[in-house]
Parts: sequence; C-alpha cells; structure tokens
Amino acid sequence: MANISAVIKNIRDTMRLDRGISGDAQRLEQLGWMLFLKILDDKDQELELLDETGEFESVIPENLQWRNWAADREGITGDPLLQFVEGTLFPALRDLTKTNPSKRAALVQEVFDGNNNYMKSGFEMRKVINKLNEVDFTNSEDKQIFGTIYENILEELRDAGNKGEYYTPRAVTQLMTMMTDPKLGEKVLDPACGTGGFLTAAIDHVRGKYVNSVEEEAILQESITGWELKPIAYVLGLTNLILHEIDVPDYHYIDSLKKEYNSISQKDRVEVILANPPFGASIADGVETNFPANFRCRESADLFVVLMIQLLKNQGRAAIVLPDGSITGTGVKARIREKLLTDCNLHTIIRLPQTTFFPATVSTNLLFFEKGSPTKEIWYYEHRLPEGQKSYSKTKPIRFEEFQALINWWHKREKNEVAWKVRVEDLKDWDLDIKNPTKEEEEKEYSSSELIDLIDEKLTNSKTLLHQIKSQLI
Repeated sequence: MANISAVIKNIRDTMRLDRGISGDAQRLEQLGWMLFLKILDDKDQELELLDETGEFESVIPENLQWRNWAADREGITGDPLLQFVEGTLFPALRDLTKTNPSKRAALVQEVFDGNNNYMKSGFEMRKVINKLNEVDFTNSEDKQIFGTIYENILEELRDAGNKGEYYTPRAVTQLMTMMTDPKLGEKVLDPACGTGGFLTAAIDHVRGKYVNSVEEEAILQESITGWELKPIAYVLGLTNLILHEIDVPDYHYIDSLKKEYNSISQKDRVEVILANPPFGASIADGVETNFPANFRCRESADLFVVLMIQLLKNQGRAAIVLPDGSITGTGVKARIREKLLTDCNLHTIIRLPQTTFFPATVSTNLLFFEKGSPTKEIWYYEHRLPEGQKSYSKTKPIRFEEFQALINWWHKREKNEVAWKVRVEDLKDWDLDIKNPTKEEEEKEYSSSELIDLIDEKLTNSKTLLHQIKSQLI
C-alpha cells in the first residue's frame, strides 16, 4: 500500500519545478486529467477481470490506455513524452466519439475538451506519472485512504484563487443529505455540482441505507445527475464519482443557467436537489433572459433558486446553501423569495457561523423545502460554534458530530435557545433574515443607525443619573 499523502506531496513539489505550471489552479487542472486517466484505466482493468463474458472493452484506444504508455517506470519520457501527450493523446481523446459514440466515451471527450497539458518538461511529467503509479485504485484500502487525500485536494482547489464556490465541507453535505433522505429510485440532481460532494454523499447514503442487491445497485447507478461549468471542478467531480463506483456517471460539463427555463418539462424534473449554488459569481452575458422577466437579475445564487424550483417535481425535496444576501433584500430578490415561499414549503432554515466555509467569512444558511404547497411557518435553527472555539479554520473545520443536537431536534421541533418558529404572515417583504429572538440583549446585532440611537440613549441616561447624584450631594 502506498503512502498516499507522501505521493501527493511529492507530485505537488515536482510540479512546482516545471516552468509550465503557473499557480495552484493550473497544477490542479494538470493533476486532474492525469488522475482521471489513471483511475479510469484501473477501473477498466477491474471491470475486465469481473467480466465473465470477456466482452468488456475500454473506450480508450489501446495505445492511449494508461497501462500502455504510462505504467512502465522506464517508459517514454522527455520530449517524446510531451509530443505524445500533446500531439497524440489529447487530440485523439478530444475526438473520441467519432469512433465510439458511447456515453463513457462522451465523458472522456468532455474531460479533454475542457482541460489542458501545462507541463513543459517531459522529465518532470514522468516523475509525476511514476508517483501516481504507486497508487492502486483497485485496492480498497488505497482507495479509502485516497478518499481522504482527495478531500485535501478539494480544499486546495477552494484556496486556489477565487474558487470558493467549488467546496462545501463534508460535514455540511452529509447533514443536508441525511435530512433530505434521498431514497432508492429517486433522481438526485446537483445543478452546481463542483467536485461532486453532494452527489457522493447521496451515493453513500442510498447505498448504505437502501441498496441490498445487484439490481438495486443498478437502479442507484441511474439515479445520480450532476452539472458543472468549471473545467477543473468538472474533471475532479467526474473522477470522484468513478471512485464512488459509478461506472458511467450522468455528469455533464454545462452551464446550468443557460438551460432554457420554459423548456424544462416533467421528464426533466427530479425528486431531490442537493446544491451549494455559486454566489457572487459572474454569469454569461444574456443568461438572465432565460428566466421569466419578473426574476431576471445578475446574481447567480438567486437565478439558481428559480431554476431549482422549476427542476423539482411536485413533492420533490431540496436542501441548498444560500448566503444572507439571498435571503434578504428588496426588488427581484423579494420576488424570488415570494416564489419560493408560494410554490414550496420552506420548512427549515439552519443558520451557520460566518466561518463555516473557511477561508470565506460569509454568513450562510441551509434551506430545506418541498415543492407543491405554500409555506405556512418556518423553523429556524442556529448552529453555534463548539464551546471555547472562536471560529472554524483549516485546522479546526466544522465536524459532523457537532450536528448531533440538531439531528435530535429535527423530528421533535421544540422551541429552545437555538430554535424558533416564524409564521409566513409575520414576514416583512418576504425577508427570511430572522435573528434568534432568544439571544440575550448584549448579543443582539445592531445596524449603524441603531447603534447611534442606543449610544445616544445611554449617554442621556448617564447625564440624568449624574444630575440626580449631584442634586443629592448639594
């Protein structure tokens, strides 16, 4: 078994020596397509062994299979390796469906359509390849350990420039999936899939709770769908699904917001949506015109809310992450919230600490809703930092165990110091930014004008008290 942590560190250090790699984002993209090919070939070899008919055939042409150009430690290197990768490998895989129209071939083509080879030294590339060959992705222990290392790669992706929209802490994806409880046969969609965290959480949940036979596993294989726009996140997400034993992932390299709103019909709708839509992200010019005029805006998260409501079947369930900026505000934001509360039963909002998505410090919320009936009341639950901890950080991230009190509360729904209920008719302008009414006065958050009024009031009271004391002393 390889020391996988050491393998990844060695690869990182080697890539930094290559003049073609400029920054973490390019390094991760380079590592992404190489990992994809290596894992796909390991999976193909495993399927070949399991296929008793002998009919299984990889979609990768024989001369392009990892085992035939990369597996030999003393194999092709230097300029010949670069020429092979850039002149033979990439061009052939970008045109793969011309000779093989299968879904699996289309996935491979999508990966190489959206990625590039940045390395300029064939010798450094050979070193990276040899380190990757130390990991056996058909070995269950290697695969399990790599899953943890993969989380670290995703964290690096989050930290590589402005990439925060890709990564949701595993504890949060697990909680949202558990509370939504996707069942066997229900179609699960993430239209802003990133690196596949919600989908892999759904796979683990359904497989662990509902799959007990080969036939049921086949149903699961057809039930998971993801869409992703960013090429680095796409290839890592696709690889993540393959690592989670999805043979031909229903996972697509597309801009979800370009999907024509009115073209979404019943056959396109799903039972479950799990998502952390990007917020504050730029959108393509004209994308907002895909949506009804009443909801057109330039905020990606708000458009995703409208899209996801349209994508849900009646009685369909969703759990999504939204920043405070999307649950408050006037104008189009209020109209979108009105649609959400009118078309869906928004039964629960979990308010998270600002540092949950470290290094971002944005106040975020988890919204749970069902389509088909209007909202009458909303339960709020304030998740607090562990006692004695001031914030979440790289070394102290949010942990699933912290949600145990919330999980215990979920089915009882009783008011307490962190849980409260609001009636829809009491909302002003459909504003969902409702603070915890049980907080002590000194913990209350104030606006600037409220602070000025409060200080003025305290000063006036102090002057009055001083005057009374002076008058008693005279």
